Amino acid sequence: MFSSRTDWLLAPNRLTRQLEERRREGLPVLDLSESNPTRCGFAAEPEILKSLQDPRLLTYEPDPRGLLRARQAVCDYYAAGGVSVRPEQVFLTTSTSEGYTYVFRLLADPGDKVLIPQPSYPLFDFLAGINDLEVVSYPLHYSENWYIDLDEMRNGWVPRAKAVIVVHPNNPTGSFVKSGEFDFLAEYCRQNDGVLIADEVFADYVLEAGDDRVLSHAATSDVLTFTLSGLSKISALPQMKLGWVVVSGPKGQLETALERLEVIADTYLSLSAPIAHALPALLEHRKKVQPRIMERLNSNLKWLDRETASCQQVKRFKVGGGWYAVLKVPETVSDEDWAVDLLATDGVLVHPGHFYDFADDGHLVLSLLTKELTFQEATGRILARISKSS
Repeated sequence: MFSSRTDWLLAPNRLTRQLEERRREGLPVLDLSESNPTRCGFAAEPEILKSLQDPRLLTYEPDPRGLLRARQAVCDYYAAGGVSVRPEQVFLTTSTSEGYTYVFRLLADPGDKVLIPQPSYPLFDFLAGINDLEVVSYPLHYSENWYIDLDEMRNGWVPRAKAVIVVHPNNPTGSFVKSGEFDFLAEYCRQNDGVLIADEVFADYVLEAGDDRVLSHAATSDVLTFTLSGLSKISALPQMKLGWVVVSGPKGQLETALERLEVIADTYLSLSAPIAHALPALLEHRKKVQPRIMERLNSNLKWLDRETASCQQVKRFKVGGGWYAVLKVPETVSDEDWAVDLLATDGVLVHPGHFYDFADDGHLVLSLLTKELTFQEATGRILARISKSS
């Protein structure tokens, strides 16, 4: 009766079962997995609602690419960062997930493949599967910094691969794509008739990145590239549900991609008029909220470094940007065992590394967006637990 593409394993995992049991018993949870800004003290001021009162939103003026005024606001956002983008390159969507679907439908047939970083956010498996695609991982390794294993990629292009996805910075490693890595990937795609898909939702949150990071993939001109971002992270407004795709690359390929993508977008016309008209004001909101978020991220990172300095069993990996930190912990038990034990014994919820497909055990992922007092109490319990267990 149902499609094989939705034949997912839906049974709750051990960590989820432990969390449900703890909540049933009314026990407190110090949540280091929370990354919803509206639950972390970054709810928008009520004044932002004024942006939804534009009388023009009462008129329906469908545009496959999105309201021109809104697309121009996206261009202005990139211009503020030194990147030139034209409105005709921009497609507005209700989310980056929808943006991925548009791009996958544009590029691939059932059974084709996309290359994704490992470790990375688990959503890619679902997005690819829903669109009848297969994912093939390429590895990220850590040695003082995270880096793409280019040597492994040099072994050859994966048959039926259509695109390489880069996340800039990656979730959860926080690693930006470096200039040398970008040069390799661009040539890798050109030689194999592939494209780049760049997810830049966290790109504004720079923590420990070096000068060699790529500014933005939206500036790419020598390989067909689709750059995704949106309000959820840029302006800490996930409830407003607006994202976009910027298409760039060589002229001929770019023109064809824009023409075909317009047909896909015209089929759905998903973005609502109120949000489209409000986009200039909603993007302007980032100038108020991003400094507050950066202060939180840096404060929690500083605390984490101070506390881990006295705990030899734990190492904090360098994080170029984003909202997360990765801890290297003893491999005496699995990541899942660490996470379940921390929740059951200490009331601390963290994500185990295997949620993000880390290649080996010994990784815990913490949200730096957590309120400071909660973060300090929770990380203190984690370090005490690891010290006691070693």
